[in-house]
Amino acid sequence: MAATLNTQRQSFIDDGYPTLKTRIDRLDRLIDLLRVNKQRFSDALRADYRARSHFDSVVFDVLVPIESLKYLRKNTASWMKKESRGAKFPLNLLGADAHVFYQPLGVVGIVSPWNFPVQLTFSPLGNAISAGNRAMIKPSELTPETSALMAELIHNTFATEEIAVVNGGPDVASAFCGQAFDHLVFTGAPSVAKHVMRAAAENLVPLTLELGGKCPVIIGEGADLKAAVERTFTFKTMNAGQICLAPDYTYVKASQLEEFIQFARQFVESNFGTLNDNPDYGSVINARHRGRITSYIQEAHDRGYRVEALADDIGLAQPESHNKLAPTLVINPDSDAKIMCDEIFGPAMAVKTYDNIDSVCTEINAGERPLALYYFGSSKAEIQQIKLNTTSGGMVVNDIAAHVLQDTMPLGGVGHSGMGSYHGFDGFRQLSHAKAYYKQGLVSLTPYFKAPHTAKMLKLLEKVMG
Repeated sequence: MAATLNTQRQSFIDDGYPTLKTRIDRLDRLIDLLRVNKQRFSDALRADYRARSHFDSVVFDVLVPIESLKYLRKNTASWMKKESRGAKFPLNLLGADAHVFYQPLGVVGIVSPWNFPVQLTFSPLGNAISAGNRAMIKPSELTPETSALMAELIHNTFATEEIAVVNGGPDVASAFCGQAFDHLVFTGAPSVAKHVMRAAAENLVPLTLELGGKCPVIIGEGADLKAAVERTFTFKTMNAGQICLAPDYTYVKASQLEEFIQFARQFVESNFGTLNDNPDYGSVINARHRGRITSYIQEAHDRGYRVEALADDIGLAQPESHNKLAPTLVINPDSDAKIMCDEIFGPAMAVKTYDNIDSVCTEINAGERPLALYYFGSSKAEIQQIKLNTTSGGMVVNDIAAHVLQDTMPLGGVGHSGMGSYHGFDGFRQLSHAKAYYKQGLVSLTPYFKAPHTAKMLKLLEKVMG
């Protein structure tokens, strides 16, 4: 691992500043790798999950990163240009040049998760390559078939000094995060991120953390309730809700609660029917994670909360063979319930009724800051209030996670949901060093600052600068 890092760093130094041609060539190879191997990636993901939608695997783990890579390929040339910052007057009139250019960092480490293992590897990887870096990747051990396939394909497509994959379990991941990278990107759980930060701190490695969190949905004034439910549960059932941007809990007016539940049940029935044998409904990644989610639901039962399973064939007690679990609602749990304290990362959801938007903002602000917040409605006053008075990585109005498909916008959290961002120019900039460049013109100010200092000179500077 350390030898690979040293090889990449020395190659980065020996080759000098990476040209546009080099960067585009590497991006093209990444695009071709994904295009040619769509079916292999889908097969590997199904083997890892035991039940995963082919559609979801191809669209979200292959086609979405291809789109992002194409956007990077189109825009890298313009991002490589210097940004003029303008020297101060009167130096700007005397030939001074002040600009910033984005310089590659060197070797970027990428720790990718298991929920969308291909997309969440290739998205930051594309940014690293666009910015002119080398990259080392540690995929998740929870998706061994997909991780092995990525290692094989990248090994066959790139030299080790360009991109390398390191596979292994938690011990390997820990050692990986302790390497002296020039930047480390981690996508995963906040609890794990704390260990990643400690390991990176040993070498003062800067970090980008994309961590998820409890993303709320607010059904506000003027909302089309049926459309809101359909869009919310499209993402809550996709990959069995194992998405960092998936809705975790929903606020709905008390007068709309029963209709909300009815629409949710109708959505599951009309789009899936039965779930256990349905190839479009995926499984939870493993028995441990299924048990974690079912423990939230069981606690809700034990505490007397209303629990609504949206399908009957794979509930808590029904046997199944693929770690599937029916979408399940817990109505009005208290703030100390497990389902309200932990990120669910699965097909369960809390639903809370409310009277006014002020109380909703207060509750959201009392918790950790989420990766995203979703509002459905047409009230400009509510939208503005939520936009200005709550803090989240992103905010989407009248849809779920739509901002993740916009390569022009950053994807990143704030506080407990992460730091830094990737996607598009924001990712290019995150994985670059903004180097300040200044060339003095005809006149230098240095003579005004040299000793011996005089009262006359100080008075002049106070007049000019103060």
